[in-house]
Amino acid sequence: MNLDAVQFDEKGLVPVIVQDAHSGKVLTLAYANREALTQTLLTGYSTFYSRSRGELWVKGATSGNRQKVLEVVLDCDQDAVLYRVEPQGPACHTGAESCFHNPLSEAAGHPPLGEVLERVYRTIQQRLRDLPEGSYVARMHQEGLDRVLKKIGEEAGEVILAAKNADGEELSWEAADLLFHLLFTLAELGLSPDDLARVLWQRNARDAAAGSGRVPPV
Repeated sequence: MNLDAVQFDEKGLVPVIVQDAHSGKVLTLAYANREALTQTLLTGYSTFYSRSRGELWVKGATSGNRQKVLEVVLDCDQDAVLYRVEPQGPACHTGAESCFHNPLSEAAGHPPLGEVLERVYRTIQQRLRDLPEGSYVARMHQEGLDRVLKKIGEEAGEVILAAKNADGEELSWEAADLLFHLLFTLAELGLSPDDLARVLWQRNARDAAAGSGRVPPV
């Protein structure tokens, strides 16, 4: 990026939108000056300018929730910047994945499946960490992994029955239960939906699939 092209405001700042490079989710909005942009490009990690403290700050320097920057993009008017990143933890100081989690209006319908699965997974992680009283996740965790795995078998059977009966509503319900317990198992074993996304993406690559012989091209 040619920093001479960036249209900084009268205070020498430019707004920076931070986006998850894989999910496309907007994570936060911050500001950068020329020095912060330069450091971001040199280090490969999100660096901003704190308007309240009057100094540079590297995202995650204290919390450890750093953001590896894959791409820095300037908008068409050259007065806003986009960091496309791989987040290494929550973007928000509240612990939320994104700083944008306080809706002012009800969204039509529901978020995409990937976002819903990610939210459910984060909730499961929190339940496993805090083990709140009355939590289904906490109770199943305390009963052991075999109990969770048994539920996967039970829910898979329910999915089969619903599909055989051509009951769309029941199938959606049972498939959701199955996905929930699969996410539960992943969390118990330290895996995440991103691990599944990686495998599915690799399998979807025609050249890799054809070469391995394990998965036919889509």
